[in-house]
Amino acid sequence: MILHLDRQPHDAVAAIDSSGHILKYSELLSFSEEINSLLPERSLLFLLTENNVGGIAWSIGSINSGNVPLILNAHTEQGLYHNLFDLYRPAFLCVPSSQVATFTYETVMERYGYTLLRTGMDTCPLYEELSHLLPTSGSTGSPKLVRHKYSNIEAAALNISTFFGLTEADRPLLVLPLYYTMGLSVVFSHLYVGATILITNLSMTDRNFWDFMKGQRATSFTGVPYSFEILNLMRFFRMDLPDLTLLTQGGGKMPRQLNLKFAEYCRDHGKRWIATYGQSEGTARMSYLPPEWAISKCGSIGQAVPNAELSLIDSDGSIIDTANTEGEMCYCGKNVTMGYARRREDLLLGDERNGFMRTGDLAYRDEDGCYYIVGRMGRFLKLYGMRIGLDECEQIIKGKYPIECACVGTDEKMTVYLTDEKYVNLAREELVEKTKLVASAFDVKIIDAIPKNEAGKILYSKLKS
Repeated sequence: MILHLDRQPHDAVAAIDSSGHILKYSELLSFSEEINSLLPERSLLFLLTENNVGGIAWSIGSINSGNVPLILNAHTEQGLYHNLFDLYRPAFLCVPSSQVATFTYETVMERYGYTLLRTGMDTCPLYEELSHLLPTSGSTGSPKLVRHKYSNIEAAALNISTFFGLTEADRPLLVLPLYYTMGLSVVFSHLYVGATILITNLSMTDRNFWDFMKGQRATSFTGVPYSFEILNLMRFFRMDLPDLTLLTQGGGKMPRQLNLKFAEYCRDHGKRWIATYGQSEGTARMSYLPPEWAISKCGSIGQAVPNAELSLIDSDGSIIDTANTEGEMCYCGKNVTMGYARRREDLLLGDERNGFMRTGDLAYRDEDGCYYIVGRMGRFLKLYGMRIGLDECEQIIKGKYPIECACVGTDEKMTVYLTDEKYVNLAREELVEKTKLVASAFDVKIIDAIPKNEAGKILYSKLKS
C-alpha cells in the first residue's frame, strides 16, 4: 500500500476537480483493488491523462494495484505516441473515454471518465520494484523514460510534506499536469498526509479557474516560471485570497525581478514563498529555499530537501569543500530514481543509481550552504517549465526538412541556427507543434554555415560566441 492510503479516514476527500467530480480515499482504495482483479499481475499500461479526478484515480490506482503505468499527456502528438507504443508495446492502454472511438482495441472497463483497453500485446517482465514511468524530455519525442520505484514515491512524499509542513487540512490547487514530475509530486505528497487535492485543466485566464480556486478555498499554488508570469499579468497582487497561504515555484530558473516580486508580496501578506529545484530523475523536488531567505537569497535553489544531501564535484570527480567554488552539483537521497529505459527490455533493469546522481548542473554553494545554479552541463533546456532536449530539436527539424541546423540557448529562449532563410517559419512551426511551446520560445537565425570540427561535430561554443 503506497502513501499510507489505508490509514486515511475512508470518508475523507482525496480530490475534487473543476467539473465537480469528487474522489474519496475509500474509493481510491477500492478502485486499486478493482484494477488488481482485472489486470494480470505486473502489467505495463500506457495511461493518457488529463487534469481531473479520473487522472488521479487511474494514476494512483494503477501504481497501488502493483501495475506499472507510463503516464503521458492525453493529447500527446501522434508521432510521439506511436513511436513509444511501437517501442514498448504495452499490454493495456487507458485513455479518456472521449477518445475511445479513435482506437479499435477491446474494452476492459470504464471508470471515472477513462476507458481501459486491451491492446493484444504480450505482457513483458518488469523489475519487481518498478512503480511507474515518466517521459524525460517534455514532448520532443525521446523514447527515454525515467524508471521510478516504490521507495522513490514514499521518499518524495515524506521529504516534500516535511519541508512544506503539509497536513490533512491543506487544499493544493494543481494546475501542473500529472505526466509532469512536479505535478505528480503534488499528488504524492498531499495524499501522504490525507489532504484534498483541487485539480483543474482550466486556463488561468479563465474566470471559472478563479471561481474554482476561491470557491474551494485553495491553500497553496504550485507553478513553473511561466505560471507566475501569467499570474503577474492577471493582476494577482490585487486579489483577495485569504485562504492561499503558500506559493511554491519549480521547473526552471525564474527571472530575478519576478521572483523578488512574489517573495515580497508573500512577506507583506503573511504568506510563504518557497522556490524549489528538482528533476524527474530525483522524483521532482531535490532542494528548497526556506521562506525566511526568499528575499535575501533570491535566485538560490537553497538546500537539500530533508533526508537528502547536495554536494559539488570538480572535473576530476573530487568533492569541493570550499564556498563560492563552481562544480557539478550532485544529489544523494532515497528519491533518486533507478535510471532510464530506452527500450522494452530495460523495464527489467534494477537500480543503476543506488541513491546517487550527478545532476548535470553547474553550481556553487555560499557560506550558508545555499546553492546557486550558474549553468547546465548537458544539452537540454527548461523552457516554460518543460525540459527540452536540444539534440532532439535538431533532429525534429532535420527529420522534416533537408537543412542543417544547430540549437543552443538558455532557459529563457532557444536559439535555432539555420543555413536557408526559406525554412525560418517552417522550422519554428514544426518545433511549436512537436514541443507544444509558444513560438516566442524559439529565436531562429540564419548563418552561412554551421561551424564544425574535422570530425563533423558541431562547434556549439562558436555559435554561442
